[in-house]
Amino acid sequence: MHPPFHPAPGPAVRDLALRIRRLPPSCGPVRLVGVDGHAGSGKTTFAGQLAVALGGAPVLRLDDIATHDELFEWTGRLSAQVIGPLSEGRTAHYAPYDWRARRFGAPRPLPPAPVVLVEGVGAGRRALRPHLALLLWMELPRAEAWARGRSRDGEEQREFWNGWVPAERRHFADDPSRPFADLLVLQREEGYEVVPGPAGTVGPDHPLTHGDGPPAVC
Repeated sequence: MHPPFHPAPGPAVRDLALRIRRLPPSCGPVRLVGVDGHAGSGKTTFAGQLAVALGGAPVLRLDDIATHDELFEWTGRLSAQVIGPLSEGRTAHYAPYDWRARRFGAPRPLPPAPVVLVEGVGAGRRALRPHLALLLWMELPRAEAWARGRSRDGEEQREFWNGWVPAERRHFADDPSRPFADLLVLQREEGYEVVPGPAGTVGPDHPLTHGDGPPAVC
């Protein structure tokens, strides 16, 4: 199989990558960066571009950690398989969940790279925030994000989405991420715009506000 294609990162993403490199490590030697947002908000695509801008930073997708039976109750598994080893400067090994076979696969290595991206709904949950160098939130209303996700996944996943939506509502009601986001990421007609989030600024200098292109047509 060919690796997923990610467009060349624009200036906003490249500038964000530079700022992330300047942050102090947050999990052992690793700068752990969370990319959170509603399902369907574009986290995977954005994290892919940011990983490219960071020179090939590893991306841990929380879809590999969650399961049908544990859509959000995966904190213990993530802590044991990933956070613990990385905090000690060791290569982590996690068993990715196969959503079709409904079982875990062979373990995958996750090295203690200078930057590791954690992408998925719940990446900014309270149990993970102490280990994050930066929390990014994909700024897209949940109804719009869910509609995009349903359209992307098609009729085959309708039953899954019918269960996912109330589960995500409950999760964010109990453990919201957006109020703690350092930066908000807005998808524009061309590229992204990155603006300060509710938690304040990033780094020792001024807040980041940078766009790749003109605003999207509303």
